[in-house]
Amino acid sequence: MELTTVWFIIIAFLWTSYFFLEGFDFGVGMLLPVLGRDDVERRVVINTIGPVWDGNEVWFIVAGAAMFAAFPEWYATLFSGFYLPLLLILLALIVRGVAFEYRGKRDEARWRARWDKAIFWGSLAPAFLWGVAFANIVRGVPLDADHEFTGTLVDLLNPYALLGGLTTMILFVLHGAVFLALKTSGDIRVQARRVANIAVVAAIAAGGGFLLITQLEHGKPVTWLTAGGAAAGLVAAGLANARGREGWAFIGTGTAIVLAVATLFTALFPDVMPSTLGAATGLTTENAASTPYTLKIMTWVAAVFTPIVLIYQGWSYWVFRKRIGTSHIPARKPEPAK
Repeated sequence: MELTTVWFIIIAFLWTSYFFLEGFDFGVGMLLPVLGRDDVERRVVINTIGPVWDGNEVWFIVAGAAMFAAFPEWYATLFSGFYLPLLLILLALIVRGVAFEYRGKRDEARWRARWDKAIFWGSLAPAFLWGVAFANIVRGVPLDADHEFTGTLVDLLNPYALLGGLTTMILFVLHGAVFLALKTSGDIRVQARRVANIAVVAAIAAGGGFLLITQLEHGKPVTWLTAGGAAAGLVAAGLANARGREGWAFIGTGTAIVLAVATLFTALFPDVMPSTLGAATGLTTENAASTPYTLKIMTWVAAVFTPIVLIYQGWSYWVFRKRIGTSHIPARKPEPAK
C-alpha cells in the first residue's frame, strides 16, 4: 500500500475519532438548556464532560496537523476556500472552552447564564458547520488550474451541504443525550433518555436522506455497506435506549458516527478535494501529497506516539467512568441581597 493511501486512512481515522468523541461533547453542550432546569442540574450536565472535553478537541488539532504535513495542497485549499466557516468553528470552540473555565468563577446567576449560552452556541455552531464543510468536500467545490477555490460562501451553502450540517447536528444531539443517560443518575438520566427517543427518529430521517444522496451521487459499492451499517447503528441505538440499555445505545450511536464518516471518506477516495470545474483541476492523494520521505518520517512518528495517546485517553475515561447526579454537587452559597 502506498504511503499516500496510508496517510489518507490515518487522516480519516483521526477525523472519525474526533467526531465520535467531540460529537457527544457537542451534544451535551446543545442539551444544556434542555436538561439543566436549574443550576445544580446544569452543573451535573457540564461535569459529565468536564474531565474529557479538552482531550477530545486534541483530535481536531492532530487531524489538521496531519493534513498540513501529509497533504499540504489539500490543507491550503481547504483552509483558504473554507476560511469563514472554519474561522467560525474555531471562534466557537474558543468561546466554548472559555465558558467551561469561567462559568464558575463568579457566584452570580446572570454570570453563569451568559456562559451557559456560550456553551450552547459554541457547541451548536461547530456541530452544524462541520457537516456543511465535509459535505462540500465530498460534493466538490470550484477549483481552478492552480487548485485555488474560486467560489463564494453561497456556493458552500448548497442544499446538500445544509442537509449534511443538519445531519451532524441532530446526530450529535442524539449522541450527547445517550451519553448523558449513560453518565448520570436520577431525573437527568430519565429526561436524557426521553430526548434520545425523539432525536433518534430525527437522526434516522436526516441521516438516512443525507447518506442516500451521498451514495447515489458519489458512492461506491462498498459504501452501501458502511451507509447501511450507520443506519442499522441508529436503529439499534433507538431500540437499546427504549429498553434502558444506555451502554448499548451509546455503542449504537458511536457506530453510526464512525460508519457515516467512513462512508464520506470512502466515497471521497482517491480524491481529497474534487473540483466541480473538472477532474483535471481537483486534488487527489497523489497531487496533493508531501514528498515520500516526509510521509515515511511521519509514519514512524505516528506508529510510536498514537498508541501512547490512545492508552492515555482510554485510562482517563476509565478513571471518570462513574455516574454522577445532583447529590454529588455541593450546594452554592446563596447570593447576597442587592
